[in-house]
Amino acid sequence: MDTNLQKQEQYDIAYLRMAKEWSKLSYCNRKQVGALIVKDKMIISDGYNGTPTGFENICEDEDGDTKWYVLHAEANAILKVASSTQSCNGATLYITMSPCQQCSKLIHQAGIKRLVYHQEYKDNSGVKFLEKAGVTITHINDLE
Repeated sequence: MDTNLQKQEQYDIAYLRMAKEWSKLSYCNRKQVGALIVKDKMIISDGYNGTPTGFENICEDEDGDTKWYVLHAEANAILKVASSTQSCNGATLYITMSPCQQCSKLIHQAGIKRLVYHQEYKDNSGVKFLEKAGVTITHINDLE
């Protein structure tokens, strides 16, 4: 394997492990998801799934279903960049679970050019959309 590719894979695994650690900050019970946005070898944003600012940190309703207003990890990370001086244009998104349809639109519109994820979301149409949009997708199953 090319040494540059080997080095990139090492970085990819390291950033995904960091995203996994970040996911542990989520108050959600059903799924804890973490995300990092990296540009020019610098982490420019992070996020995890949870309720919007000012809402109680309870993600599920009485039936155990996720409340509709819970923000996904990648959306939180993208929104953090939007309120900073940084730009996602050309960045890589590292996320512990592949994105849903709604988040895949945000990823594309934010200018993220590369996605690295660990687990498959139940619906892979978000990933298919990003592939069609020209985003490079890398799925890393094993983080050990």
